[in-house]
Amino acid sequence: MKAKSLPSKTGLFPALPLDQVIVGDCIAAIEALPPASVDMVFADPPYNLQLGGDLRRPDDSLVDAVDDDWDKFASFAEYDAFTRAWLSACRRVLKPDGALWVIGSYHNIFRVGSILQDLGFWMLNDIVWRKANPMPNFRGRRFTNAHETLIWAARGESSKYTFHYEALKGGNDDLQMRSDWYLPLCTGDERLKDEAGVKVHPTQKPEALLARVMLSASNPGDVVLDPFFGTGTTGAVAKALGRRFIGIEREQSYARAARARIDAVEPLPPAAFATAPSKRTEPRVAFLSLVEAGLVKAGERVFDVKRRHEALIRADGTLLLDPVVGSIHKVGALAQGLPACNGWTFWHVERDGAPVLLDSLRGEIRAQMAAA
Repeated sequence: MKAKSLPSKTGLFPALPLDQVIVGDCIAAIEALPPASVDMVFADPPYNLQLGGDLRRPDDSLVDAVDDDWDKFASFAEYDAFTRAWLSACRRVLKPDGALWVIGSYHNIFRVGSILQDLGFWMLNDIVWRKANPMPNFRGRRFTNAHETLIWAARGESSKYTFHYEALKGGNDDLQMRSDWYLPLCTGDERLKDEAGVKVHPTQKPEALLARVMLSASNPGDVVLDPFFGTGTTGAVAKALGRRFIGIEREQSYARAARARIDAVEPLPPAAFATAPSKRTEPRVAFLSLVEAGLVKAGERVFDVKRRHEALIRADGTLLLDPVVGSIHKVGALAQGLPACNGWTFWHVERDGAPVLLDSLRGEIRAQMAAA
């Protein structure tokens, strides 16, 4: 993988620089990209930590803190102007249904969030990354800073953003994925170090964090832009998960490390990252189809899992809960005294002495439709 230099005076790349590291100023590089050309932005900008000097442990040993020039700004006003500029550039290149993720700490994330809203982004969630192994507060004068915050925002209020709710729920023991993510810092073999054993980048993010972001809010083949590429975590994860990336990094040393890292990544087989089908996109199946296919029979009774309610299946695909006749949903709601009910996941029939959800039988019809 070769590094891309900044574009010529035309101000545009002749083609979208997919799977490339652009070396240069992030704002100039983003402005050179075509409008509405990327699906997602992941940004890990400077935090503006405002360190007043060396950070030392109680034994007076020096802490390897972030004191690089790229994290230094003369004032909050200067930092805000920088933030507004790169966020504006990102919004221009996002597709109408695109979204942006930005990570930060208490030093900067509130300022970033305010500017996001000023620019017209639409807030979707804030995610708390709870660190399994945070750095302690050595002086004992504040709480241990054990988390960072990610903001997930759509390009605009009407954006039809991507979110793989069912896939995340399935991987989370069939529970909704929460907005607090418990993940370790980047350590071990994943942490890039130079020949002397020194960390190549002070704030390298764990691949598990980027993987969850991409799996939740992007699709295979999507283009992910990272304007603060660092050592290439976004690119490494994108390559593994079948996404395309555009990385922008001003420091040559980080760009070299990122290219070498990404070149070594072996993409996963497509079946390992293919987007799981959403129930909302599956073909509609009427309950009458189950009757017509002989999967349930007229005159048979349906019941809830605790067998507190029963209803009679009629030949026309409705249920009878004397004296009411209605759909599996209407009758299910009536039985429970609720305003609504998903009859597919409420009603069961008995097969071989065990309850079977109507939804399971519906799955058989859908499988037949897919094979046809």
